[in-house]
Amino acid sequence: MNNLKIKYLSIFVVLFIIDQYIKYAFVYLNWGYDGPVISLVLAYNYGVAFSMFEFLAQYLKYIQLLILGAGSIYLYLNQDIIRKYAPAIMLLYVGGLSNILDRFTYGAVVDYVYWHYKFDFAIFNMSDVLIDLAIVIILYLQYKYSKEEKKSQ
Repeated sequence: MNNLKIKYLSIFVVLFIIDQYIKYAFVYLNWGYDGPVISLVLAYNYGVAFSMFEFLAQYLKYIQLLILGAGSIYLYLNQDIIRKYAPAIMLLYVGGLSNILDRFTYGAVVDYVYWHYKFDFAIFNMSDVLIDLAIVIILYLQYKYSKEEKKSQ
């Protein structure tokens, strides 16, 4: 295994452990904080983003595993995508797998960051931030590669 793969695997493991520990602490150690802008409170999300598809709560973990499996097969068959988007894919897998583990462990995704300054925002967790960051990186790289391609034509 080359150094870059070891680096990504190490980052994956560290982020996954940190995320799972924070969630564990909110569930079992009663972590919390009530602030003027952001509060840290335990909440369970039985759906996906903004509690959508909550009616599928008992099936979501299996649906998400199937989607992750299909995505993994696609990436395996398209190795060039892994090379181009490795950091984003790693972040996407950390967030996705951590949230799926929550569903198996707690019956729902453990959320804890609640923005409530001037408007109420959805409660989210570190995995959600990692997934969002991965999407931003993918969009940025897509834009960059598209610009480079147009320039070379």
